[in-house]
Amino acid sequence: MKEIVVISGKGGTGKTTITGAFAALAPKPVVADCDVDAADLHLILSPSIRERESFSGGKLARIKTDDCTACGKCKELCRFDAVFFDGPGNNSVPKTYRIDPLRCEGCGVCAWFCEERAIEFELHVNGEIYISDTRFGPMIHARLGIAAENSGKMVSRVRTLARERAALKNRALIISDGSPGIGCPVIASVTGADVLVMVTEPTLSGQHDLERILDLAGHFGLPSLVVVNKWTINEDITARIEKRALEKGASLAGRIRYDRTVVDAMVAKMTVVEMGISGAADDIAAVWDVVNEYC
Repeated sequence: MKEIVVISGKGGTGKTTITGAFAALAPKPVVADCDVDAADLHLILSPSIRERESFSGGKLARIKTDDCTACGKCKELCRFDAVFFDGPGNNSVPKTYRIDPLRCEGCGVCAWFCEERAIEFELHVNGEIYISDTRFGPMIHARLGIAAENSGKMVSRVRTLARERAALKNRALIISDGSPGIGCPVIASVTGADVLVMVTEPTLSGQHDLERILDLAGHFGLPSLVVVNKWTINEDITARIEKRALEKGASLAGRIRYDRTVVDAMVAKMTVVEMGISGAADDIAAVWDVVNEYC
C-alpha cells in the first residue's frame, strides 16, 4: 500500500484542486482529506456519508454548580482566563464560578486543586470523522468543531481509517489532501508517507513557504516532488523556485498553467480533468504521470 500526500506551504495554492484531479486519474484510490481545519475536498468529490464517528481529542473542565462553594481557587489558578464568577447559585452560595469552554485549554489544573471536587474533567467532542463513498472510491474526511483544537490527533485518526479502508477494499493507493503550513496537522499528515507532492505558486511568499516545507520533508527524510501551479503568472520566479527545490534535494513533478477551467470545474463540483480538454487538465495529467512512478 502506497500513500501520496499533497501539501503546500500556504493556503490557496491549488493543493485541493490537484488532489481531486489525482483521485480522478488514479486507479481505484482511497482518498483522505487531512486538512481538517478547513476541509473542502468534499466540495468537488461530493461524498455520500456511510459511517460517522465522534472525535474527542482532549478534555475540558466543567464546574458542577451544586458542589461549588465559590472559593475562587479555580479562577486564581487558571492561566487562560477561562473562569468567570457569574454562574448560578446553589443552596450554599448565591453565585458560583463558571468555565468558558471556548477559553479552556484542558490543562486540568483547576480540577486537580479543587478541594470540593466540584470540577469535572471530561473528554470533549472536537468534531466528527466520516467514511464516505465518492465516484472515485472511498473517502475519509472530517469536520473539526468551532474553536476546537487537537487537529493533529484528528488528522492521525483520518489517516488510520484511510489505511483500514484501503486494506478492507483491497486498494493499493491512498491519496491524501494534507494541511497547509508546517504545524502539527502537517506533521500528522506527512509522517510515514511514501511521497510528498508539494504545490506552490510563483510568488515570493510561495517560494518562502515552499522552502519551509522542503526543510520539514528533509527533516523526516521524505521524498518530495514540487509542482508550480499557475506558473504562467511569473515565469522568472517559477524558474527560481524550481532551482531552489533542486538545491534542497527535491525533484520536479512539473508545472500547471493558469486556466479559467479550474474555476469552472469548482463551480460545477467536478475535478479539472473531468471537464474535458484544457491546458490545466493536460498539465495535471502530466504531473500525475511523474507522481505515479513513485507509487
